[in-house]
Amino acid sequence: MRPWNEVKIIDCKEPLVSLPSSIHCLNPHPYLSLGAPYGEGVDPWRLRIDVVRRLLIAQEYLFSDHSNLKFAVFDAWRPIPVQSFMVHYTIEQECRQRGINPELKENLSQLNDVMKLVNKYWAQPSLDPCTPPPHSTGAAIDLTLADVNGLPIDMGGPIDAIGAISEPNYYAQYGAQPSSSLYDTRRKLLLKVMSKAGFVQHPHEWWHYSFGDQLWAWTNCVSQAIYGAWDEDNKSMIA
Repeated sequence: MRPWNEVKIIDCKEPLVSLPSSIHCLNPHPYLSLGAPYGEGVDPWRLRIDVVRRLLIAQEYLFSDHSNLKFAVFDAWRPIPVQSFMVHYTIEQECRQRGINPELKENLSQLNDVMKLVNKYWAQPSLDPCTPPPHSTGAAIDLTLADVNGLPIDMGGPIDAIGAISEPNYYAQYGAQPSSSLYDTRRKLLLKVMSKAGFVQHPHEWWHYSFGDQLWAWTNCVSQAIYGAWDEDNKSMIA
C-alpha cells in the first residue's frame, strides 16, 4: 500500500483515446517488444481524454521556451496483465544482475530484498478497485524529452532504472559528475512544463507523471481521484 491508495476513487467514466500524431511515441513499444500481453490489436498509446488534452498543453509550454525539444512518450495506458508481466520481468532482471537464483530457498532473503526494491518503483498488479496501478487508469504517462528528430536526450538515467538514479532530484542532491547540473536542469524542465499543465510527478521516478489518479489527488490534497482502472475487455471501468 502506498499513502495515496487511501484516496477514494469516483470514476468520471471518461474514455481512453489514442495519442495524436503530434505527440511522438517511442516505437517499437518497449513492453510489447518484451512480449507483454496487451491483447491482439490493442493500442497501448492511449490515455483519458483530459490527460491527452493536458499533455498537448504541456508540449506547447515546452515548445514556447525550447523549440528544439519535444516529448517522447515511453508508455501510456497499461492493463493489469501487462503490469503483472512487467513486475515479474523486472524482478527476474534484478535477480539476474545480482547473480541471485530465485528458485533456491537459501536465496529467499535476497529475493525478498529485490522484491521490496522493485515494489518501490512498480505498483503491484492489484485487481482491487481501491488500489489500481496508476497506468491501468489511463491517467499516468512515462515520457522523456527528445530532440526535433524524436531522439531522446540524456536525462541522466534510463526510464525504468531501479535505484537512486531514478529519483527526480538525484542530481541536485547526490550528483557528483560534471554533467550533473545538465541532467538536473533537464529533469526540472520536464517537471516545470508538466506541472504547469496540471500533472504531478511520481516521488521516485523522474519520467512518471499523472493527472486525475490517486497520486494526483493525494499530492494536491484533493478528496477523491477521478480515474479508476480501465477494463479493456468490457470497455468500462472496473467496478
